[in-house]
Amino acid sequence: MHYWILKTEPSSYSFDQMVQDGTAVWDGVKNPLALKYLRDMEPGDKVLIYHTGEERSVVGHAEVTSAAYPDPKAGDPKLVVVNLRAGRPLPKPVTLAQIKTDHLFMDLGLVRQARLSVIPATEDQWKRLVEMSER
Repeated sequence: MHYWILKTEPSSYSFDQMVQDGTAVWDGVKNPLALKYLRDMEPGDKVLIYHTGEERSVVGHAEVTSAAYPDPKAGDPKLVVVNLRAGRPLPKPVTLAQIKTDHLFMDLGLVRQARLSVIPATEDQWKRLVEMSER
């Protein structure tokens, strides 16, 4: 199992909307490294959803339910999507400011590569984010 953080602008597609929908096709990714990470995803992988913009917080859980496949809307075989199942919201959001104060996240793409929309996380980083949301 792998762990991921997916970024979304809540005014475009929020975690609350994903929960309401139940599932989502994660599309719109164009960065080559982010696309590589989408291709690395497998069903059962765990995802945390991060709201960009003014919120800048990890807000909820999701799970990958499909391997990557060509984006049916794009017409470009290089662009891929994955399917997600919405999980529960975090007890309280974990802000980027909080994340940046923890040494465990120094190498996390959320901190190092701010523009990347698909970010791998280690199991320890994943667990710490969940713990931080419970404080």
